[in-house]
Amino acid sequence: MKKTVITSTGNGLSSIFDRRFGRAGWYCVFNEENGSVEFIENKHSDAGHGAGTRAAEKMVEIGVEKILSGDFGPKAKELLDRFQIQMVILKEEDITVGEILERLKRAK
Repeated sequence: MKKTVITSTGNGLSSIFDRRFGRAGWYCVFNEENGSVEFIENKHSDAGHGAGTRAAEKMVEIGVEKILSGDFGPKAKELLDRFQIQMVILKEEDITVGEILERLKRAK
């Protein structure tokens, strides 16, 4: 199952893309095989430390292949690399999760 995650400030398609990986409020999980979309709350976004590592562990747990975010910390990068999860850095701001999803669907 091919899953792509987009970091998000909220739990809807109109939510703004969050450029932070470990501190993102939500993760939009897009299943490229059936087109389904699910939002998962990041329960560690306010952690004192280790938010990136915990977020990376969650991505491994749910079987993600690719993550779109604005930045990845060194510990998260190391863990994601180890599990061969592709990290795509987007520099855009004020773009919605829905707009990014449309681009992904068109790129198929």
